[in-house]
Amino acid sequence: MKTSVLDKHELRIKRLRYRSNYTGTKETDVFLGQFCEKHLNTLSPTLLDQYEQLIENSDPDLFMWISGRKPVPSEWNTEIMDLLKRFK
Repeated sequence: MKTSVLDKHELRIKRLRYRSNYTGTKETDVFLGQFCEKHLNTLSPTLLDQYEQLIENSDPDLFMWISGRKPVPSEWNTEIMDLLKRFK
Protein backbone atom coordinates (compact mmCIF):
# COMPACT_ATOMS: atom_id res chain seq x y z
CA MET A 1 0.00 0.00 0.00
CA LYS A 2 1.33 3.43 -0.95
CA THR A 3 1.64 6.18 1.61
CA SER A 4 -0.36 9.24 0.61
CA VAL A 5 1.13 12.72 0.49
CA LEU A 6 -1.01 13.63 3.52
CA ASP A 7 0.31 10.63 5.46
CA LYS A 8 3.90 11.60 4.62
CA HIS A 9 3.23 15.16 5.76
CA GLU A 10 1.65 13.95 9.01
CA LEU A 11 4.60 11.64 9.66
CA ARG A 12 7.01 14.49 9.01
CA ILE A 13 5.15 16.73 11.46
CA LYS A 14 5.19 13.99 14.12
CA ARG A 15 8.91 13.42 13.61
CA LEU A 16 9.68 17.14 13.84
CA ARG A 17 7.49 17.55 16.91
CA TYR A 18 9.27 14.66 18.64
CA ARG A 19 12.71 15.96 17.67
CA SER A 20 11.78 19.44 18.93
CA ASN A 21 10.66 18.13 22.32
CA TYR A 22 13.75 15.97 22.83
CA THR A 23 16.75 18.05 21.76
CA GLY A 24 18.81 17.22 24.81
CA THR A 25 18.66 20.62 26.48
CA LYS A 26 15.60 21.30 28.64
CA GLU A 27 15.34 24.99 27.74
CA THR A 28 15.49 24.21 24.03
CA ASP A 29 13.00 21.34 24.44
CA VAL A 30 10.47 23.60 26.13
CA PHE A 31 10.87 26.45 23.67
CA LEU A 32 10.82 24.37 20.49
CA GLY A 33 8.02 22.17 21.85
CA GLN A 34 5.82 25.20 22.45
CA PHE A 35 6.76 26.66 19.07
CA CYS A 36 5.77 23.40 17.37
CA GLU A 37 2.41 23.24 19.12
CA LYS A 38 1.58 26.70 17.86
CA HIS A 39 3.13 26.76 14.38
CA LEU A 40 4.21 23.40 12.99
CA ASN A 41 0.88 22.45 11.40
CA THR A 42 0.62 25.76 9.57
CA LEU A 43 4.17 26.13 8.20
CA SER A 44 4.69 26.07 4.45
CA PRO A 45 6.79 23.25 2.99
CA THR A 46 9.68 25.72 2.58
CA LEU A 47 9.53 26.74 6.24
CA LEU A 48 9.27 23.10 7.30
CA ASP A 49 12.43 22.41 5.29
CA GLN A 50 14.20 25.33 6.96
CA TYR A 51 13.05 24.19 10.40
CA GLU A 52 14.07 20.59 9.81
CA GLN A 53 17.55 21.66 8.71
CA LEU A 54 17.91 24.20 11.52
CA ILE A 55 17.16 21.78 14.35
CA GLU A 56 20.03 19.56 13.22
CA ASN A 57 22.34 22.13 14.84
CA SER A 58 23.54 21.68 18.40
CA ASP A 59 21.04 22.49 21.14
CA PRO A 60 23.24 25.10 22.84
CA ASP A 61 23.78 26.92 19.55
CA LEU A 62 20.06 26.91 18.77
CA PHE A 63 19.20 28.31 22.17
CA MET A 64 21.89 31.00 21.98
CA TRP A 65 20.83 32.09 18.48
CA ILE A 66 17.12 32.18 19.25
CA SER A 67 17.64 34.00 22.54
CA GLY A 68 19.94 36.55 20.90
CA ARG A 69 22.92 35.66 23.10
CA LYS A 70 24.98 34.79 20.03
CA PRO A 71 24.64 36.16 16.51
CA VAL A 72 22.94 33.84 14.06
CA PRO A 73 25.33 32.63 11.35
CA SER A 74 24.25 33.88 7.93
CA GLU A 75 23.35 30.41 6.64
CA TRP A 76 20.82 30.00 9.49
CA ASN A 77 19.48 33.55 9.43
CA THR A 78 16.33 32.52 7.56
CA GLU A 79 12.63 33.18 7.68
CA ILE A 80 12.13 30.34 10.17
CA MET A 81 14.77 31.84 12.48
CA ASP A 82 12.91 35.16 12.37
CA LEU A 83 9.70 33.35 13.29
CA LEU A 84 11.45 31.58 16.18
CA LYS A 85 12.92 34.83 17.49
CA ARG A 86 9.54 36.56 17.39
CA PHE A 87 7.94 33.61 19.18
CA LYS A 88 10.05 34.02 22.30
